[in-house]
Amino acid sequence: MSEPTGAARRPAIAVIALCAGAAVAVLLGVYGREHTPTFRAITTFGLGSMIQMKVSLALAVGVLVVVQLVTALWLYGKLGLRVPRRLGIVHRVTGSLAILLSLPVAFHCLWALGLQVGGNIPTRVVVHGIAGCAVYGAFVVKLVAVQSRSAPGWLLPLAGGLLFALFVAVVWTSAVWYVGANGWPSAAGY
Repeated sequence: MSEPTGAARRPAIAVIALCAGAAVAVLLGVYGREHTPTFRAITTFGLGSMIQMKVSLALAVGVLVVVQLVTALWLYGKLGLRVPRRLGIVHRVTGSLAILLSLPVAFHCLWALGLQVGGNIPTRVVVHGIAGCAVYGAFVVKLVAVQSRSAPGWLLPLAGGLLFALFVAVVWTSAVWYVGANGWPSAAGY
């Protein structure tokens, strides 16, 4: 079976992907908003406190998404370098690790803290919560774009770029902000 040409690509795939991603983001937001926060950790993975675990994993995710950006640009020939044969594997593995490491952080954010919006909630917290929910919606869009051979050519770079930007927003409004404002978290934190 041959690769579809530009004319054979279906924009409906993009609409379906965007709708599925939006549904995931909205459902996470609704859960985070309606769920009563517990304000306690389920696990810290041996890091002493929930905040230590969240900051450490979020910063690791931040590094991995920068690697994702560099490898994506390299794969698309934007760096002017020869593309090594195994670079696609590196890109997929670092992307998978970024998502996997982000899951415990996101779970603790939604389960322990909830989605905080409105009222006297600081803008940083609102942006962090909404971008955090949107990350997983963008991830769904990117998965569809990667898996579909008939998706429009613009869908994958758009989904990847959006996922990168959302991850940067989430890490910047959480771990980077926390370390800048408070220093490295101690084991005594929440």
